[in-house]
Amino acid sequence: MSYLPAKGGGRRGPAFLERMFRSLRTRNYRLWFFGQTVSQSGSWMQAVAQSALVLFQLHGSAVDLGITAALQFGPVLVLGAIGGLVADRFDKRKVLLATQAAFTAQALVLGVLVASGAVQLWMVWVLAFVMGAINSVDNPARQSFVVEMVGPEDLANAVGLNSVIVNASRVVGPAIAGILIVTTGMSWTFMLNAASFFAVLVALYAMRPGELHRLPPVAGAKGQIRAGLRYAWATWELRVPLIMMAVIGTLAYNFSVVLPLFAHLFHRGAGTYSALTTAMGVGALIGGLIAASRRRPSYRLLVVVTFAFGVLLAAVAVASSLALMLLFLVPMGAASVLFIATANSLLQLHSSGAMRGRVMALWAMVFLGSTPIGAPLTGLCAAHFGVRFTLALGGVATVLTAGVAALALRRIRDERRLAAAIARENRGVTRRPEVAAGV
Repeated sequence: MSYLPAKGGGRRGPAFLERMFRSLRTRNYRLWFFGQTVSQSGSWMQAVAQSALVLFQLHGSAVDLGITAALQFGPVLVLGAIGGLVADRFDKRKVLLATQAAFTAQALVLGVLVASGAVQLWMVWVLAFVMGAINSVDNPARQSFVVEMVGPEDLANAVGLNSVIVNASRVVGPAIAGILIVTTGMSWTFMLNAASFFAVLVALYAMRPGELHRLPPVAGAKGQIRAGLRYAWATWELRVPLIMMAVIGTLAYNFSVVLPLFAHLFHRGAGTYSALTTAMGVGALIGGLIAASRRRPSYRLLVVVTFAFGVLLAAVAVASSLALMLLFLVPMGAASVLFIATANSLLQLHSSGAMRGRVMALWAMVFLGSTPIGAPLTGLCAAHFGVRFTLALGGVATVLTAGVAALALRRIRDERRLAAAIARENRGVTRRPEVAAGV
């Protein structure tokens, strides 16, 4: 079944829409797209319910919320490099089958604990850590599996569509979570998330392995993790976006801590937190569609969207009313996803096939793994200086990151131009005696 006109003729839709959804022509990716749409909706349901469980039902503090996020994302920081090596050395499809089954079990246990009334804060923390451990393997395998499904030509489009999946789910998941929390209780959000992973499991089983663009697995050897680190640091095309994500992920990308606190600031509960997350998700969905429509990402676009993201973070921080905050969250969500999708695509396009899993593990480490540092800092800063100041500080840091990146990229460009000019001049010097001899 095809959701786009065939390449070989027939009625064709608008070129813009064809370009935006071209990866869906690939059967394996189409299965993945719809399976992930269901699963990611469940994951966002659980994210909202987990924060609401800690803050409202278990009467936790901002610091407790930060600790929960730190435990959930901490394993990615510690184990992410190993997960990247697993992605390079083993069949990514089989790795993902194992991780999705493990996610199912984790969500089911949390749902049973909440339904039975036995849940305590330490149990939430333990299960958050388990989720992070699974994610340390799942994330690099999932990120680097994209190019195996669609090939390098459609990689940027597929990464953009993956952002659409995540952010459409960010709209649907929190909305469903908000309804379930106020009607049937929190346990159903965790139970439904457990069921949602079956959509990905079915999609992975239904794929045609022969149609995947697989490279031979990397043979085991000593020092492979160190080799991946050296490779990423030595390549400026990888180093720049990784450093940008490390700074922004630590100081600005802690919405699982900030948004519940804004709901608290306006004297509201889980329903308002769900609305804030949904508003950001609407904008993020728009940003994902824009990213999918672009033919190829660029470093100039990366700097521009980073600057816009920082400015909009500050705008959300100073919004005087809940309605105004909901309004600003939409473009902020779009800018945040454009930043992530652009950086992600640049990393994958400039990584060698043998190193892609380890590079994307570094991406997960600086994106998700920065949360164990940033989330507690965000919670502490919010507890002492207020959530508005904390988010505004993240906005300023993001703007400064964009400025430093722009200067660094200009210097790299100038150095490359100078090296090219010297090379041309040297070639001219070596040719001149030959020309003279001919005369």
